[in-house]
Amino acid sequence: MSYKKLRKRFTPEELVDGFVFPVKLTAKQKKEAAEQLAEARKKSRATMTDETKFSLRTHGIRSRITDALQEDTFNPEHTFGYFLKMYIELLEKKRKEFAAEISIEDTLLSQLINGHRFPPDYVAVRLELHSDNIIPATHWLKLVEKQRLHEVENDEEFRKREMPFVNHGEEPKKKTSKLVYRKPGKLKQERTSTHK
Repeated sequence: MSYKKLRKRFTPEELVDGFVFPVKLTAKQKKEAAEQLAEARKKSRATMTDETKFSLRTHGIRSRITDALQEDTFNPEHTFGYFLKMYIELLEKKRKEFAAEISIEDTLLSQLINGHRFPPDYVAVRLELHSDNIIPATHWLKLVEKQRLHEVENDEEFRKREMPFVNHGEEPKKKTSKLVYRKPGKLKQERTSTHK
């Protein structure tokens, strides 16, 4: 809306209170404004407590997780392990130290980060508690679910291996399948024979 149209609808006082009008700055003024903003940010960071810094950074990770969950398709880079690694790096701790803080073996932590294993539910809850409830357990678990759904939808080899176990009303097959262990990227099955 043009300024003339605004003047017809509002008084000058209402315009001052309700609108921000663009100001054209010279190159020198823009540079000065940028320097002032940088100085203000520097002062603000210097007065922040460690708790405030932790909170802001953790909220940043939560925001990135939320964005990853809202993506229409699964991004293989946005896994549980990726965000867990990012969280640990934010804390500036060694993996062994962090594993001790959430009472898990450092080998389990390594498997989770490197995508060799999906996390048990208790790990997601402990991560929520460790982050002072900033990153909910449900966010961690939704990352895992998104990855699992992607794998089930796209693992053609797994589907081919399962086809013999579906009979469509025909006589049952001689094999049965029992899920033994769930590993990211592969559905590992144990085959057993059944006798009539």
